[in-house]
Amino acid sequence: MRRAILLTAFGASSAQGQKALKSFDARVRERFPGVPVRWAYTSLLLRERLARARQKSDSVRKALRRLSFEKFTEVALQPLQTIPGREHAEVCAAVDEAAAEDGLICGVGAPLLATAQDVEQAALALMRHLPPERAPGEDVVLMGHGARHAAVARYEDLARAVRQLDAHVHVGTMNGAVALEDILPRLVSARVWLMPLLSVVGRHALQDMAGEGGRSWRSRIEAHGRQCLPVLKGTAEYAAFAEIWLQHLEHAVRALET
Repeated sequence: MRRAILLTAFGASSAQGQKALKSFDARVRERFPGVPVRWAYTSLLLRERLARARQKSDSVRKALRRLSFEKFTEVALQPLQTIPGREHAEVCAAVDEAAAEDGLICGVGAPLLATAQDVEQAALALMRHLPPERAPGEDVVLMGHGARHAAVARYEDLARAVRQLDAHVHVGTMNGAVALEDILPRLVSARVWLMPLLSVVGRHALQDMAGEGGRSWRSRIEAHGRQCLPVLKGTAEYAAFAEIWLQHLEHAVRALET
């Protein structure tokens, strides 16, 4: 039996985003020495950009087909996703197709916030990685992507868990769950730190969160008379968040063994 690990992400076009994925890749190789590690990207747009730049740009299904062609029989997949929403369901559908058509035996690791235990662990990870320059009592706002999916409730769960640890740390999303409008009335400090709850820094973090456009979270917070300090670092770049995904990957590998 030949085993491989397939890591999946939405993708990254920025140098920082690509560096973050490479850093996570290194963590995986250290945790699973000797196991080949490959990547697949769920964003068609980013795959097309990578292809034009003559860089590897497999979809999940194409990556699995390639592994089957290379005579791998077992694949542990780990998506760098935050919630078990539509994107995660699409990854699982590609896995089911590979199992049916190529005979691959696959185990799929859960997203960052799959269970109540994940939510508690993520809340502690967030506390560990708050900006070290933050003064006591200063507000921190985290921007997640959100989704039109039932799993978006995981963001609300995380927001509650974080508030129990620090009432000045707020979790919101661009779509569904907790909107920025719900957070603005709770801000009390003159300075507000703004962080992405996204695996890598890309367009959403640079434009929707920290951009200078009138609808960015930064501009909307500053419109309420507060100084806004963005921190441009994705969750995949923090050790405590990466550890949650690594634990899920370990479960996927153990599933192959049983």
